[in-house]
Amino acid sequence: MAGLIPQSFIDDLLDRLDIVEVIDRRVSLKKNGRNFTACCPFHEEKTPSFSVNQEKQFYYCFGCGAGGNAIGFIMDYERMDFPHAVEVLADTAGLEVPREAAAFQEEPQQKKNIYTILEKCADFYREQLKRNPQKQRAVDYLRNRGLSGEIARDFDIGYAPPGWDNLLKHLGATQEDKQLLIDGGMLIEKEENNKLYDRFRDRIIFPIRDNRGRIIAFGGRVLGDDKPKYLNSPETPVFHKSKELYGLYQSRKANRKLERLLIVEGYMDVVALAQHGVTWAAATLGTATSTEHLKRVFRQCPEVVFCFDGDEAGRKAAKRALESALPAMEDGRQARFLFLPQGEDPDSMVRNIGASDFVRLIDKAEPLEDYLFNSQAEGLELGSLDGRARLSTLAAPLIDQLPDGVFKELMMSSLAERTGLSQDKLTEILQRHQVNKQPEPAPDKPAAAANREISPEPRQRPPQFAKQQDSTRDPILYAIALLLHEPKAASHVAIPSALSRSEDNKAPLLAAMLELLHKRPDSTSAMLVGHWYGEAWGETLQQLLQLEQFIPGSDIELELKETLQHLERKHQQQQLDHQVDKLLAKDYAQLNDDEKQELKRLLSQKHDL
Repeated sequence: MAGLIPQSFIDDLLDRLDIVEVIDRRVSLKKNGRNFTACCPFHEEKTPSFSVNQEKQFYYCFGCGAGGNAIGFIMDYERMDFPHAVEVLADTAGLEVPREAAAFQEEPQQKKNIYTILEKCADFYREQLKRNPQKQRAVDYLRNRGLSGEIARDFDIGYAPPGWDNLLKHLGATQEDKQLLIDGGMLIEKEENNKLYDRFRDRIIFPIRDNRGRIIAFGGRVLGDDKPKYLNSPETPVFHKSKELYGLYQSRKANRKLERLLIVEGYMDVVALAQHGVTWAAATLGTATSTEHLKRVFRQCPEVVFCFDGDEAGRKAAKRALESALPAMEDGRQARFLFLPQGEDPDSMVRNIGASDFVRLIDKAEPLEDYLFNSQAEGLELGSLDGRARLSTLAAPLIDQLPDGVFKELMMSSLAERTGLSQDKLTEILQRHQVNKQPEPAPDKPAAAANREISPEPRQRPPQFAKQQDSTRDPILYAIALLLHEPKAASHVAIPSALSRSEDNKAPLLAAMLELLHKRPDSTSAMLVGHWYGEAWGETLQQLLQLEQFIPGSDIELELKETLQHLERKHQQQQLDHQVDKLLAKDYAQLNDDEKQELKRLLSQKHDL
């Protein structure tokens, strides 16, 4: 198991994110006054009651009570646990999630060392492209492909000269360095004769960066007739090619808000498109596009366009991409398919027709819904009953891979229209298809419990702590709500001593919140909710944050001070009542002079309060 995620990192992550962007990539939001609204993704409704407050970085549904910060939204919307949701958002923000457990320091340190050695490798290859005596072949190749020095710099393009041990000699001075080069995939070790040699030789070098911009691997394009034409780094502790895309980092860097991503097949396609101003392309690394790829892409932008050659190989690759895309196609996401003329690739097309016409081709790419039905209908006679029946058995299981939502329902309706079958009949076809795929509930977990994991209990309504009359309002909950709406209000207030002596179970939460805000005065509302997320008070904090109608529009700090003073007075009054009751438990005639004097003093203090 992984170590704990430091609270300081969670606070920093929430501070970097904009909850509107996080949610809008998954649920289409509309500006409505100070807030953004949508139909709630957590329950069915026709009138929007789901509200996102950009200032406080918080969402709340007035219909079902769902609420929280960006982490809470990802947990509920994508059904993830807390650590996984943090990983998803950290990936979006280009951050690596740290862990506190000491047992996990060894592996991160090894990874850090690999990152360092790979950066040195990239420096070496870039230097070779500038100064190596045999560089001209590489320079001429890049010029002939129309690349400028600026674009080569932007993508850190380099050159691995001919020879078996150029990199080994340059960076493998010690046994430790040699091992790091092996671990990073840069050297090949022949165990039979204990020989080491460079993996990349006489190739144009394309460094591959992860979402944070760290170099994690390399791709090499051969200059001669050697095979393979393209060569990638192998799997290493820092590189998993089924999860990475070449050029995604550069696309995010070039576009402050990435609206769509064009997925192509080669490094040179990505670089050539960027040369012509199409700075939102990425390439898979010698593998078919996977669902893992697409989930990562959809965290960055809402639309993906797959670009394939128009030949048979391209059509087969497109069908594989379709199958990978379906599980990632949540509502609000788009995927389209572009097929180029046979013999063309994005590099040649953009050079031949120019960037504007190429983008127009992309704009006309076939939507996923059309491609799914058209590809499954190939070779079928849809005018016949047999052809329509065949289409239903081919398309229904694919549509069933879509996440539940409006898009899935529309796709099933479209299939019903195309085949003339009723929704009930299509459901029957799916049930037959799924009959051998249903997982059994775990033996130690009743089916009802398993269902509860997938369908959360209905949300509780917000606590009505803040009545119009101060006498009926819970002062501790009110103080917590004031802090949630204006965390900076805690800067000039002390922690009432009454909280440490109070028997109210909410007092420790208020005291802890004040203490936290004294230590971290720059905390935001979202950070406070995140701090207690998943704990007993987490749900209450989410509910309190949405009760804006009870929070004053100004002088919140003064309101907080008065509320805390009221708490202190109330506690003193309770203490006095207890002491008075203790004295009055005796008959007044039996009290001695000291006790009568004490009673008089206590009653006077009560009167003053």
